[in-house]
Amino acid sequence: MKQLVLLAIAPLLAAQTAEWVFTNGRILTVDDKFRVVTAMAVQGERIVATGTAASLRKFVGPKTRRIDLGGKTVIPGLIDSHTHALDASLHEFDHEIPAMATVGDVLEHIRKRARLLPEGEWIVLRQVFITRLREQRYPTRAELDEAAPRHPVLFSTGPDAALNSLALARNGITRETKSPAGNPGKVELDPKTGEPTGMLRTSAAFVKTVPSGRQPTAADKRARLKMLMADYNSLGITSIADRAATPAHIEIYRQMRAAGELTARVFLNYHVTNPNGPWAEVEAEIGRAAEDPLHRYDNMLWLRGLKVFLDGGMLTGSAFMREPWGTSSIYSISDPNYRGMRYIDSERLFLLARASLRRELQFTAHSVGDGAVQALIDAYERVNREFAVRQGRPCLTHANFMTAEGMETMARIGIVADMQPAWLEQDGATLAKHFGLPRLRFFQPYATLFRQNIVVGGGSDHMQKIGGMRSVNPYHPFWGMWVAITRRPRWTSETLFAEEKLTREQALRLYTINNAFLTFEEKQKGSLEAGKLADFVILDRDYLKCPEEEIARIEPLETWLGGKRIYERAR
Repeated sequence: MKQLVLLAIAPLLAAQTAEWVFTNGRILTVDDKFRVVTAMAVQGERIVATGTAASLRKFVGPKTRRIDLGGKTVIPGLIDSHTHALDASLHEFDHEIPAMATVGDVLEHIRKRARLLPEGEWIVLRQVFITRLREQRYPTRAELDEAAPRHPVLFSTGPDAALNSLALARNGITRETKSPAGNPGKVELDPKTGEPTGMLRTSAAFVKTVPSGRQPTAADKRARLKMLMADYNSLGITSIADRAATPAHIEIYRQMRAAGELTARVFLNYHVTNPNGPWAEVEAEIGRAAEDPLHRYDNMLWLRGLKVFLDGGMLTGSAFMREPWGTSSIYSISDPNYRGMRYIDSERLFLLARASLRRELQFTAHSVGDGAVQALIDAYERVNREFAVRQGRPCLTHANFMTAEGMETMARIGIVADMQPAWLEQDGATLAKHFGLPRLRFFQPYATLFRQNIVVGGGSDHMQKIGGMRSVNPYHPFWGMWVAITRRPRWTSETLFAEEKLTREQALRLYTINNAFLTFEEKQKGSLEAGKLADFVILDRDYLKCPEEEIARIEPLETWLGGKRIYERAR
């Protein structure tokens, strides 16, 4: 990769001129020394040099365009380490979904949909997390029955869901229903009556829904994704990782790359269809991903990762934990020994990781609970006994609950992590209420990870809606940095383990150079240095000096991708 950069910059240096020279700024390079310089020269899609205006005079020619930054702050283009961009862009394609703060809001939305849809059609509401509802619980089967007695209803918060009586009947779910072979799941039963409560763990194992409303065409999908990328750009985001791309997703990205329609660089993680299927078929699928032409490096679209789902969700009550969750009215858990849901056994997880890393596909798995995180670390350590994994940068995705011993192994063999600061602010109070503080000591332990030189990147897990703070999982990167800096969960004035706060410099690295490292591109982007891609953002205030509470409200004035302005705030 370093040779590619040298080859790219050589003709620029030889030319001794630049297309653009920016002066009189506070340019945060985010290089190894976190230098702050005042000037930067750009030619084509790359940075020629950074330094002072005087040191860059040699790059100024008769056609060079000069921009006086007027003291404004410039940072590298921001990178979101975890999105589901195409799905998110389509979330409201048929109809707008309002913000919901209470169970009452949920039920009122279902009533409105029942009045609009023909009797018998499915009402499906996804990704309204119960940890973010004031009552902090699922709607009950009876409440869903009252809201839509003649429509099957599925209220999904990720892998888990609450259903009304008609939805249970439509899928033949009774007290006798067991999870289909190869699909771990659970029908929650009322301890008093023995009947289904309406709660399903891993609901996709039991429920088949029929989508209602308009369905998007391929052209619609491209248009919606372009709309979302424009919104990413308005927040300073110039690169994303799509962490669960199906062949259909990849084809849309491929078409947009060919048409020059991408305004954010995309790192793709191929989503394995059925990781527990016959091994020969799974291995062949991994091989097809590795042989796809997109597996060759392209700084706009690169298929370089592979993803599976190892456990359930923290926000839904199904993350796989080392110790039992404990009974809970919040998560509708009645079994005191319940530890969550694990979807892949140790042997298969090892085979998946080994096959992927051998084919130069970075492996990662959705692993939320400390039981799942340790299982994935153990799989990587086992592979590491056959061949060194550090170069392949094996990844943990989410890794919300960690352990001291697990982090020691990560540092020793080179495991990286893709994490989501937003959940600290959005869900920390609920988790503290349920688990108690001792079990949250290593909940998103960013400062410890930095101290141990474990590369961790910041992302959003953006799955639904367009709008940085409108999305159910907010993807506003400056708000994400503010969360990592302050560690203050909403609905509380308390700091959740202040010793795990990041500095401003570290938080900026979380969304720039660290994320570039996660995608094997730290020599290409992530900092403002000679030879790197000219992806940068001009800000409306000084990130390093503004009051702490203002960090969350920072807005880009301009966003540049490869030396071209792709966003400018209306004056």
